[in-house]
Amino acid sequence: MSTAQTLRELLASGSEINIICHNNPDPDCLASALALGRIAAAAGIDERRILYSGDISHQQNRAFVNLLDIKLRPFEPAAIEDRPEDSLLAFVDHAVPGANNRVPEETSVDIVIDHHPNEEIEARFVDHREHVGATATILTEYVRELELDADTALATALLFALHRETLDFLRGATAAEHEAAAYLHEYADHDLLRQLSTPSVTGATIDAISTAIDNRLIRDAVLISHVGRTSERDSLPQAADYLATLEGVETAIVFGLVKDAIHISARSTDARTHIGDALAEAFEDVGSAGGHQEMAGGEIQLGIFADYTTDDDQLFEIVESVITSRLIAGLNLTDGSDDS
Repeated sequence: MSTAQTLRELLASGSEINIICHNNPDPDCLASALALGRIAAAAGIDERRILYSGDISHQQNRAFVNLLDIKLRPFEPAAIEDRPEDSLLAFVDHAVPGANNRVPEETSVDIVIDHHPNEEIEARFVDHREHVGATATILTEYVRELELDADTALATALLFALHRETLDFLRGATAAEHEAAAYLHEYADHDLLRQLSTPSVTGATIDAISTAIDNRLIRDAVLISHVGRTSERDSLPQAADYLATLEGVETAIVFGLVKDAIHISARSTDARTHIGDALAEAFEDVGSAGGHQEMAGGEIQLGIFADYTTDDDQLFEIVESVITSRLIAGLNLTDGSDDS
């Protein structure tokens, strides 16, 4: 029995499914959740819920949800407590309760489909492929093998996710992504794809990117910067993407305060550095961080930082000093600096 058929058999045993997205879900996570919901429907599950925590603040992500009419519900622990025995719990694009999600750590998971590095996955069904560039690649394979109807909305969602996750097939893309895209191309709405690719940008996002440009520090081809406090969490990866294009920069790391947490986003083209491992090692004792060789992120609750002062400016001075020092030490950077 193939992996896709094994998944369908498990789904056929369930009365309902809760598909949990990771915090602040991106198109890869959302499209994968949508596809798993379609597979669950084909297997006979009528009650299907896609749940998420955090915010959908990136303008592309908001457009993605709205234009494709993806039905989402905020995650509440009560949603997975006292469930029927044949109720299924699934993770897509993440893998472990309590890590980049708000699911209690002791929760049993039925289905995990993911492509991020992880060695602690436990579930009844696991399809974990670190070698592929997107979780949407795996779900596209299932759709094809199970001969599901690749309707316009689903195909567009999956194809856009492939483009977004791999930066238009320039980052981490494999032959599997190209094969999946070739299949989806026939069914997708290409006018909608273009619309999703060029959403309007908020003033707060522009301000955050501008702040990151002003605050950049460069050491040994590594750029470290911050956006201060922002309401636009997704301005961090956008700033990191932009700053990574600066001449002489091989790794760009941007952090900032969003509500009650420090968020970090990193991009790297340095073959000598696995930026996901570097962030994990730098912050594993204070928060959750990690990712791929070329793209990574992290989240650290303010916790003890907030106990030092109630003044936001002073608080961020402490955060900036600690985060920058950890990054410099974790990446073994030299003492010399260049702020240009």
